[in-house]
Amino acid sequence: MKPDFSLLRWAALFEGSSLILLLFVAMPLKYYAGIPEAVKIIGPLHGILFLSFLVLLFSHAAKNELDPLKTMTGFVASFIPFGTFVFKAKMLKIER
Repeated sequence: MKPDFSLLRWAALFEGSSLILLLFVAMPLKYYAGIPEAVKIIGPLHGILFLSFLVLLFSHAAKNELDPLKTMTGFVASFIPFGTFVFKAKMLKIER
């Protein structure tokens, strides 16, 4: 039976999107426009999505559905802008 990575794919998409929003929208608004509220909203949201992605990633690894290399790649990708998008596309391919 093939593992179901659909929830992990969604988590990668949302986590990556929140990181992009935080780095390229909220942070510039805070430091260049003097609007710190953007970071106060997007920062905690990103934190929740980041932790959710890691919990899902490592839960798949604990069930031996992801090998250690893919698991570490996903972990590192979560710290890089656009990284989880690449991880989702390359490592979590839908096999038909």
